[in-house]
Amino acid sequence: MALVAALAVAGLYLAHRAVAVAPAPLNSLPFQSGWAPEQHALSRYHVRWYLATLLFLAFDVEMLFMYPWAVVVAQLGITAIVEMFIFLGGVFTAVLWAWREGALRWV
Repeated sequence: MALVAALAVAGLYLAHRAVAVAPAPLNSLPFQSGWAPEQHALSRYHVRWYLATLLFLAFDVEMLFMYPWAVVVAQLGITAIVEMFIFLGGVFTAVLWAWREGALRWV
């Protein structure tokens, strides 16, 4: 099976090499029709955006846990409610930390 898989990958690679069209030099150059970048891509973003991204991920993960919780909360009762308040307390702690670090300041 491994030999068949290796042969299939090699065959597809060779087929690609045989039928691929060489890209035009102007299209294969970097950003904005081939203009060379003036600075490194990561240097354009201020560090505060990373804190804002972490804050967004905290809320995104919160939603991942809240949707299944909403489905089973009626079955589990008060235990599920207590667990959700503990979880929201952790998320609230993350929001307070982000606020203290200035992630919510946009100026």
